[in-house]
Amino acid sequence: MSRKIQDDNLDFLFKAVLALETPEECYDFFEDLCTVQELKTISQRLVVAKMLSEKSVYTDIVNATGASTATISRVNRSLQYGCDGYDKIFNRIKEKDEENEQL
Repeated sequence: MSRKIQDDNLDFLFKAVLALETPEECYDFFEDLCTVQELKTISQRLVVAKMLSEKSVYTDIVNATGASTATISRVNRSLQYGCDGYDKIFNRIKEKDEENEQL
């Protein structure tokens, strides 16, 4: 993460997120923390990042998510030049999905 944005408030937020244990807890926490529109915006960006990482083209992403091309470009810059946060999460989700399939 860029140390430019690091502060005690963000540290506390991230500790809170890491303390969540179930999807139900996530729903409760994030519904209290964010507006519905903020949650939709964040989740849309995550889906856009996933589709870009799977080499989807912009028109397919727009049609599937309703995201603007500006949003898609911003997410694409993060994927190309960011801190690899999306890739780390996508890899972990993939690993967990594969583990669950083996069970």
